[in-house]
Amino acid sequence: MSKVSWIIDPAHSEIGFKVKHMMFTTVSGHFDNFSAEIESDGDSFENASVDFKAETASVNTNNGDRDNHLRSADFFDSENYPSLLFKSNTIKKLSDNKYLVKGMMTIKDVSKEIELNADYSGLLKDPWGNSKAGFLLETTINRKDFGLTWNAALETGGVLVSEDVRIICEIQLQKQ
Repeated sequence: MSKVSWIIDPAHSEIGFKVKHMMFTTVSGHFDNFSAEIESDGDSFENASVDFKAETASVNTNNGDRDNHLRSADFFDSENYPSLLFKSNTIKKLSDNKYLVKGMMTIKDVSKEIELNADYSGLLKDPWGNSKAGFLLETTINRKDFGLTWNAALETGGVLVSEDVRIICEIQLQKQ
C-alpha cells in the first residue's frame, strides 16, 4: 500500500489543555502555533506515524500575566526550550472510530511515553476537493513528570496548580 502524507490544518485544529486552579476551578489554554506531519498507509491510520511540534512561547490562556509565567523558567522555559514535541511509537485501531496512540512527549529536556485516546471522526472531502480527516485526542499527564514543578501552597491547604493536566486536541488533517 502506498504511503500518504498528511499535515495538520491549524485553522481548523486546536491543541488545548485544562488544569485545576486553587483545587476547585479549571483554567483552559492552548497553543497558537503548532504543526504536525503524519504518514499513513493509504487512508488507514492504524500504524501511521506522527511528528508533532508546538511552540511553547505561543501558549495562550487569555491572560497575559499567566501566559508570561507559563513561558518562564518556572514552567516551559520557552527561551531555552522553544518546542513541545510528540513522536508516535504505535497507533493501534481499537474499533471503527477508536485508536490508541502511544509515543514520546518531550517538554523541556524530559521525554516520557504517553498514551492518547483518539476518536476518529471520519474522512471526507471539503468543498474545494481536499481530503480531510478528523480526530479528537485526549489524555492526562502529570506535569511534574516533565519538570514543570512550580507551585504555591494555599492557606487553606492544597496547592495553586494541580499536577494533573488534561490534554485535549481537536485535529483536522489534510491529505497532501
